Amino acid sequence: MHDYYQIFSQTQRLRVSDGAIANILDGVQTRSPQLILVLSQLGDFDSLEYIWWIQREIARINAEGITIRAIGIGDRQSGQYFCKFTGFDPNWMFVDTTGELHRQLGLYAGLTTKFPLLTSAQSAWVNLMLMCAGIGSQGTLAEVLRGYRGDRQAPQLIGDDEIIKAAPLPELKGSFFKWAGGSGFQRPFELATLRLRNMAEVLGNWQAYVPDASYMTQRGGTFLFDANNQLIYEHRDRGVLGFAANPSYPLSFLFPYSDLPSNQPQLKI
Repeated sequence: MHDYYQIFSQTQRLRVSDGAIANILDGVQTRSPQLILVLSQLGDFDSLEYIWWIQREIARINAEGITIRAIGIGDRQSGQYFCKFTGFDPNWMFVDTTGELHRQLGLYAGLTTKFPLLTSAQSAWVNLMLMCAGIGSQGTLAEVLRGYRGDRQAPQLIGDDEIIKAAPLPELKGSFFKWAGGSGFQRPFELATLRLRNMAEVLGNWQAYVPDASYMTQRGGTFLFDANNQLIYEHRDRGVLGFAANPSYPLSFLFPYSDLPSNQPQLKI
């Protein structure tokens, strides 16, 4: 059995906040639970959506004394754009330019077919498109569909007074989604709109988010350690939009959603 905590404790990567090469557990308080997010490319749907959920529950995470560290594929500029857009603390964000840590952890590389006459980046594009179509990417099509049809097992994602800018759509007020089915749960098109907003952000700053497209198919993983540095939860992404075992509430492994059923019990950390 791999000692994942030892791998993380010995890993040094570039920290987004100051550009220093530092241990990714630098500054972690001893005897505290640690949530380590190994993200895919920082311009990836999964990375942006996962951190959106983290930011949604950040006060609760902090109240539980859980330390967060994230490592995504990209460079410092990628990390700066990512943290500015998501609000994630750049002191907690590290970047891995080639996905070396992902390979060390044995995370799913996605489709890696090499196509004649295409560069590695061009081949990665073709492979990613195939994965978005559900090939070599478990659950992707179902998750895309869920974003459009809504999910009564998921919480409401956009507040009624919140203004959403998701080009090429006009500005939308959160109350608009009431017309699609009500409130208090994930309404039809609600998640799809948030994903469209993420896509507009990345496409508008493509070179910043994706300095090297060769690693776009690489998937990530989640590792939660208790206060004794013992691994108590692990999730390995198996496809595009597969960053959570429970897509309806991706943080159900940390907290049960109070008003809606969770597929997993709350962990004791």
